[in-house]
Amino acid sequence: MHGTIESAAKLDTLRERAKSLPLEQFDPGDPELFRTDTFWPYFDRLRREDPVHYCKDSMFGPYWSITRYNDIMEIETNHAVFSSASALGGITIRDIDPDLRRESFISMDPPRHAAQRKTVAPMFTPTHLDNLALNIRKRSAECLDNLPRGEVFDWVDRVSIELTTQMLAVLFDFPWEDRRKLTRWSDVATTIPGPDGLVATDEERLAELGECAAYFSRLWKERAEQPPKSDLLSMMAHGAATRNMDAKNFLGNLILLIVGGNDTTRNTMSGSLLALSQYPEQYRKLRENPALLDSFVPEVIRWQTPLAHMRRTALSDFEFRGKQIKKGDKVVMWYVSGNRDAEVIERPYDFIIDRARPRTHLSFGFGIHRCVGLRLAELQLKIIWEEILRRFDHIDVVGEPKRVYSSFVKGLEELPVKIAA
Repeated sequence: MHGTIESAAKLDTLRERAKSLPLEQFDPGDPELFRTDTFWPYFDRLRREDPVHYCKDSMFGPYWSITRYNDIMEIETNHAVFSSASALGGITIRDIDPDLRRESFISMDPPRHAAQRKTVAPMFTPTHLDNLALNIRKRSAECLDNLPRGEVFDWVDRVSIELTTQMLAVLFDFPWEDRRKLTRWSDVATTIPGPDGLVATDEERLAELGECAAYFSRLWKERAEQPPKSDLLSMMAHGAATRNMDAKNFLGNLILLIVGGNDTTRNTMSGSLLALSQYPEQYRKLRENPALLDSFVPEVIRWQTPLAHMRRTALSDFEFRGKQIKKGDKVVMWYVSGNRDAEVIERPYDFIIDRARPRTHLSFGFGIHRCVGLRLAELQLKIIWEEILRRFDHIDVVGEPKRVYSSFVKGLEELPVKIAA
């Protein structure tokens, strides 16, 4: 059901509904709005009329929506009131059953957060990224050289998933032949269970993630018994703040790093080609001046916003913009809305690859929880497009994308494309 392509008339009807629906009935976190790409007018109206909005009833329970750029930054940096702790429900709009909660450094508050994050930070230093760049370019070139000409294929599977999965395998020094397990575990960790989902129940999800934990536990034991190396698993196995993690913290950090390395890059790789197909004049501009890649990359990341939101939980009663948030309330920071806030970003609905301030976006978060691997994500996107521009005059999107049924991961499951023979 979730893969159905709706008619243009039906999509217009869905979008028009946001103009007439009473604000108290707004549920911008409905994943169906994201699957159909019809959520934009809901956030437009909320930014104008009710930027701090309370939804009383949804499939995820009641929650607050923070929709303006500057308001999101205020909530993001107020750790004394707004917690990301997994014990309170974690970082997504969907509450996690207490038995399934996994602590990771992104779902920790200061000061514990910094010590675990610092353990993996050396992976993303400029020197290490320079070394990784050679590997990324070699793998990107091989992937592109093996693409078919003159026939339709799925860009998401052949390029976006394959390259990000390869990168994850390199980062973890993970067995190459099993690398697609990393993609599966990432998708299972973020999917909404149901009859049409990757897993039907949370119990199935837990079973698959248990396989992930068992596989990595074997690798962990090997790395712990070896001298320290430069892969993420070895860094954690030998790090003072991480070598004695309990099972839930261990799995939580693994899933965080896998999802972070998978979804951001994978969905910006897919979203970049879709954006250029929708804005052919920008595609022409990029082909004529590849130096624009430096501003193209952050603009794509803003445009796609691969993770639509992050969630916090109020630790105490707090008045914000005239609204009374209660202790224990769920507060959702909609990055996808902040990235279309015209008060901060000029012409936010336009895709402009030579934007004057392209790094003005919230896609990586803000403050202490800003994505630790953001420079690697940008590097991968820049290199793949350098290699694309060297090889192909044009890559045509030849069908509608299939979008993910999720209000957390804003991504594409399929994107049919064709390269001229």
